Amino acid sequence: MIPRLAIAALVGALSSCAIPGPADECPLVIAHRGASGHLPEHTIEAYRLAIEMGADYIEPDLVISKDGVLIARHENEMSETTDVAAKFPDRKARKTIDGRTVEGWFSEDFTLAEIKTLRARERLSSRSHANDGKYEVPTFTEILALVGRHDIGVYPETKYPSYFRALGLPLEPPLIAALDAASLNRSGAKVFVQSFEVSNLQSLKNRLKVPLVQLLGDPDERPSDQAVMTYGDMTGEQGLQDIARYAAGVGPPKAAVSSEFVARAHAAGLKIHPYTFRSDPPFLAPVYGGDPAEEYCKFFALGVDGVFSDFPDDALKARASRCWSQAK
Repeated sequence: MIPRLAIAALVGALSSCAIPGPADECPLVIAHRGASGHLPEHTIEAYRLAIEMGADYIEPDLVISKDGVLIARHENEMSETTDVAAKFPDRKARKTIDGRTVEGWFSEDFTLAEIKTLRARERLSSRSHANDGKYEVPTFTEILALVGRHDIGVYPETKYPSYFRALGLPLEPPLIAALDAASLNRSGAKVFVQSFEVSNLQSLKNRLKVPLVQLLGDPDERPSDQAVMTYGDMTGEQGLQDIARYAAGVGPPKAAVSSEFVARAHAAGLKIHPYTFRSDPPFLAPVYGGDPAEEYCKFFALGVDGVFSDFPDDALKARASRCWSQAK
């Protein structure tokens, strides 16, 4: 874990973009699952570290418990990121989720009280496991309480909304209720709501006063709630114009971002927040020579409006250094 004195020095060294005016806004640094390159993802501790580093937004992925409480996990299958298999060995199940057969331990089969007995662990074998077993699984309400104590935005993603709706556990009502309770369902709040599906964003358009973001997958894949339309279809001129009818932005994979795509999306009035930037060797492409700032520089120069990063400290350092001036 990064020492707090080092974090303080880092934050002090990171200045905001000096060029004023809406046309020259900084690209946002969105802490992907918190500072998940440093601490187990989707834990209060990972979110808090991202806040201390100076991230603009923290990103919780939302699934739901058996008793209808939103919790932060990247998947509803929890064995990759918690000790659920050891604590509840007899609760393993097999399910079909968005057309895929998945075996494991699922959030919707556990009450919040049971989930609170679990402890998080690092998902990736290539990252440190020194903090495995230390941290709880947080609720969305707990995350919003943390946000309320700091000048930080929150960027929740609804995971598998059609799947959960079919179980009688829709994500949208508790999401709206939580944002209402935190006084964040209002124009100007530092909130984005994102999803890989289309229909739930369309249904939220008139129920939320915050901007929505359509996530995009691989071009030949399709949103699980769409019978024909692929993500590739959605990245063309007409597809982006259709998205702009209900969303304020798109979250494409990095590989989909080109100068042509940026031009089309901006012409449709959409912000562009690509995913996922990671500094560690298994993920940083060799072309960047081991320097994550080189990757950020490339995408800032393309004109993206924000980046999802597991290492918000690296993203912030890059933004505060040469690459932002190069991009301008």
